[in-house]
Amino acid sequence: MAGRDLRALFSTNEVALETSEAFTNREAQWAAVADALTEHLQTLTRPGIDPEDLEAPRRNLLVFHGVGGIGKSTLSRALEAALTDTERRPAQWGAPSWPRQARILPIRIDLARSTGVDFERIVLTLRLALAQLGRPLPAFDLALRRYWAHNHPGEPLEEYLRRTGLGAAVNKALPEQIQAAAGEVAAALLLPGFVGSALGQVTNTVVTALRERRQTVKALAGCIRLADLLEAEPDVDALSYYPHLLAWEIARLPAKKAVLPVVLLDTFEDTGDRTHRDLERLLQRMVWLMPNAFFVVTGRSRLQWADPALHGQLDYTGPAAWPALNTPTYSPTTAGSAGGRQMLVGDFSLEDSDDYLARRLTRNQQPLIGPEVRAVIAARSHGLPLYLDLSVMRFLELRRQGATPEPADFDADFPALIARTLRDLTPDERHVLRSVALLDAFDIPLATAAAGLDREAPVLRLIERPFVQDDPAALWPHHLHALIRSTVRTADDQADDRWSPTDWQHAAERAFTALGSQANGADQNRRLLVGCLRQGLRLARDFRLALGWLADAAWHYVSDSVWEPIAPPSPSTAVAGTSLRTAADALVELLSALARRQHEHREHTVARLTTVIDAALLPAALQEMAVYYRAKADRDLGHGAASHAGMQQVADGGGRLAAAARRGLAHSARLAGDFPAALAAAQHLGWEGRQNRVLGDIYWIQGDMNRATDAYTAARADAEQHQLSGEHAHAQTYLAFATAFSSPEAAEHEIALAEQYLSGLALRANRLMLSIAALLRDAGTNDLGERARTLRADIHAAGLDAALAATLELVMAFHHAARGSDAGVNASIVRLRELTGNGDYTYYIDIAHFMAGLPLPESASPARWLEGDQVTRRRWHALVTARRNHLGLA
Repeated sequence: MAGRDLRALFSTNEVALETSEAFTNREAQWAAVADALTEHLQTLTRPGIDPEDLEAPRRNLLVFHGVGGIGKSTLSRALEAALTDTERRPAQWGAPSWPRQARILPIRIDLARSTGVDFERIVLTLRLALAQLGRPLPAFDLALRRYWAHNHPGEPLEEYLRRTGLGAAVNKALPEQIQAAAGEVAAALLLPGFVGSALGQVTNTVVTALRERRQTVKALAGCIRLADLLEAEPDVDALSYYPHLLAWEIARLPAKKAVLPVVLLDTFEDTGDRTHRDLERLLQRMVWLMPNAFFVVTGRSRLQWADPALHGQLDYTGPAAWPALNTPTYSPTTAGSAGGRQMLVGDFSLEDSDDYLARRLTRNQQPLIGPEVRAVIAARSHGLPLYLDLSVMRFLELRRQGATPEPADFDADFPALIARTLRDLTPDERHVLRSVALLDAFDIPLATAAAGLDREAPVLRLIERPFVQDDPAALWPHHLHALIRSTVRTADDQADDRWSPTDWQHAAERAFTALGSQANGADQNRRLLVGCLRQGLRLARDFRLALGWLADAAWHYVSDSVWEPIAPPSPSTAVAGTSLRTAADALVELLSALARRQHEHREHTVARLTTVIDAALLPAALQEMAVYYRAKADRDLGHGAASHAGMQQVADGGGRLAAAARRGLAHSARLAGDFPAALAAAQHLGWEGRQNRVLGDIYWIQGDMNRATDAYTAARADAEQHQLSGEHAHAQTYLAFATAFSSPEAAEHEIALAEQYLSGLALRANRLMLSIAALLRDAGTNDLGERARTLRADIHAAGLDAALAATLELVMAFHHAARGSDAGVNASIVRLRELTGNGDYTYYIDIAHFMAGLPLPESASPARWLEGDQVTRRRWHALVTARRNHLGLA
């Protein structure tokens, strides 16, 4: 309901101030339906009502809108039940005021994407419901018969209905009625072979008879637009005009068969968004063309059909077309010809919150609350109407005190929200509410443990409350309304049973322990592990808890190199640049830096990890983690000495990352060109040190692609055996790269497989490496310069110049050598000299000479090749020759 906001009215001396207030409850919504249907039935009994009138304004519509999970679908189903059978009407809903003899036919259609409903199924659903009348609807049925034959050749309608389960109870009645309609027309036109006749011939015969107004088709001749619809191309656009034929048929039903279809369109938000309105346009056309039916729409936002700005996107727009939609909120006091037909169910969307505030207080029909203030209030409200109401009162209070309300005045919570939230809860439910306010999301066991209860009943009661929202697909299916949660946590709680700081601390410890119990069983459930880490890190940070189970969870997190975003939001009291104070602060920063390095420049990663290391707040094992990953970032940046020192420190420590650090030292030897030393170090790495992958890295540099691909294949098998998706993708990426040197056809498959493995993983370096592999696959073909320039920019932006830029230039040298372009090879060599100036990868310059058959310069690298430089030269030159032969360039 909506009416005068007396509280606001009596808060100011401004008599010119106009106020309105909105309330929401299910009884009011039923009353809205009852009133609207009663009015519509009365309208249909008036003389002069013509369903073929396409110009009269439409009021055959009622809209319920609100945020997801507020109960709109439940309301839609309850309305369907109440309209179907009065015995199923909730007890608190009053009896409707329409005449008892009125026959209401509810037709509920769920428009959710998950149901796969398209416009064709919507129209069929309408016709199937009307099949309950037990009679053909010839005008519509003829058009539908033509549409079906054109769009579903060879598929009987009955078979389609059976297969899809659409209208199972009447799926035989509709085809029979359509057949009967065809038979009636056949008899009237003396066409005994009508049903079996060619569809085009039949259509032409019917259209000719209609145009000539023959007495034989007198029953159909009254439908003045039937001939036009039968002549139109029978596509979906034409189908969207067929509801006009349904309206005509409904209007000519005999009194004993008269019926009012009430179409309940649920989940309307899934018809598209406010940019893409294709399905919405068809649905709006259906509503407009059936003025003697009534439509109840439920969706997340109010319909904008009365907005003239939508002209061109929709067929019928503006306040003159939809006077009932021009008023934003339904009100029984204005439910007549000038009243509104849109009603809020629960929360507002952001845009509707702004619209609500703009309309709530007005002077001379202009919003009293400015756009900047409205934006702050709407954002903080999270769509909760109560918050909007309280903000309006605060706005008036500030003005009464002589102040000009500013956006900063509304960056606060209202303690009144707590009182109104708690007042209907039992003491146990209040206890659970405060406990779960510490959690981003929860399930019943987690909430029970966090509250320290030995029974679930209070939790089960709490999750039925409207401020607890559900997401069945989420890791934990329940979460508090965002505004309620923040208010319970931060506002000045004046309730009799309010918690002390110690109470909150104990609750945080219980919630932390409960999350740890779930995390300890998450070895094979990474999604659960990450979820527990996110929530546990925030609790440990905000309440200064000991790390406990977080240490082991952190190790599980880094073990697979997937790098999901992990850092919880900063607390509202946090100050930018605040130094680390606790081990939890340091662990949050450590894991955040590791995850964000896939999206940030490696220099930033090094700086963040250095801050963690210098703080010295972490236990030794986690401190080692920070040192190791800083060493990796240093290597990517070309800081060879710093990287080697960090890896040596971790290897000497003998901890969990010692094997990985030894791999890092092997990489250092490889980068320096000491391949025998790198190979010797690799022989003792084992699975923990990713031995096979390191061997592949060594062998491809020697030009030995067979041994390299064998090693990478073994590395991939190792990762698959240990169920590590990040390592699996890494090995596959490098397998694709090595394969691309020797076999472009095989590389096509390996690259596609790597793309599949990388899907959903935040592995930026591997994605860039895969782009290099794709470039290598195409080496020797057309000009690859533009692709290479784009890749160079992406690599530089990631801070991976030292790790990947030189590899990219080596691939370009291979491309130019295959094309026989000495100038191109020399240009790549010049860039390689610039990129390898720190001493790493200098042997790439030698390889470029090997590829092109050029003699080594006097400044050749000090590389120690495994089988000597001549064997290596022959292998690389053979790869180039094979590519030239493959492309017909020899």
